[in-house]
Amino acid sequence: MKILITGATGLIGSELVKLLVAKGHTIHYLTTNKSKIENQPNTQGFYWNPQEGKIDENCIFGVDVIIHLAGANIAKRWTTAYKQEVIESRTLSAELLFNLVKKHPNHQIKQIISASGTAIYPDGIDKVYDETTKETEDSFLSNVVKKWEASANVFQVLGIKVCKLRTGIVLSDKGGALPEMVKPVKLGFGTVMGSGKQIQSWIHIDDLVALYNFVLEKQLDGVYNAVSPNPISNEVLTKTIAKTVKKSLWLPNIPEFVMKLILGEMSYLLFSSKNLSANKILDLGFQFQFPDIEKAIADLYL
Repeated sequence: MKILITGATGLIGSELVKLLVAKGHTIHYLTTNKSKIENQPNTQGFYWNPQEGKIDENCIFGVDVIIHLAGANIAKRWTTAYKQEVIESRTLSAELLFNLVKKHPNHQIKQIISASGTAIYPDGIDKVYDETTKETEDSFLSNVVKKWEASANVFQVLGIKVCKLRTGIVLSDKGGALPEMVKPVKLGFGTVMGSGKQIQSWIHIDDLVALYNFVLEKQLDGVYNAVSPNPISNEVLTKTIAKTVKKSLWLPNIPEFVMKLILGEMSYLLFSSKNLSANKILDLGFQFQFPDIEKAIADLYL
């Protein structure tokens, strides 16, 4: 199968490319950096610039599936300008892909798999939310997810299946949130955020890329929560990290207002509570290699 991937050089994309190539697929990837365009036996790079509406049309020739991972990092201070970049990096890129596919009616693309986020769900500790939930949160990131998914849904008018993976906190030792959480713990300054009761739905990087492969092979459409079946509190996560790296936690919990002073609106990421179900993907037969936080952290840091 020939697969076009955006965001292929990012944390998730780079691991996904490795898995798909190992399974015998041919990868086309889009990059805004011309120096990253390489042609290997099973991978070929193409230039695009969504802000300027530029894309190498050769990228979709022979492609069966698009995996859309591109999007600006949300773990930066949310200035007004950067908020706009977060939204446009997801929506303009999808629009550019859509217009390109529409321009070539003889394409053979059957499915688009789009990354998405869990911020669309309401905050909750006791109530568990699944993909049938109609309630949404009133926040910047929730609005990002709504626009993100809407930009993917337009492919349906072309007869293409659309699958959206609402991804929780991705645990990897190569980037993302986890190394930033591990670092202060290793230095002896680790602590729990706020009450520590906020629920964090997470997924090990290996399970996430396996899930992408699963929905690819099953040709699934619709929305799926890309989260472990066992969400945990911030306190449990922090204590599990400390136990794994053999460090003690002695500092008091950090109040929310302190982190808001330091990070601004982005502190939302530390204190929001997302208690999400993975039952929909489990019921289809997907098996998590790392369903429990202890096993996941140990795999990455032992």
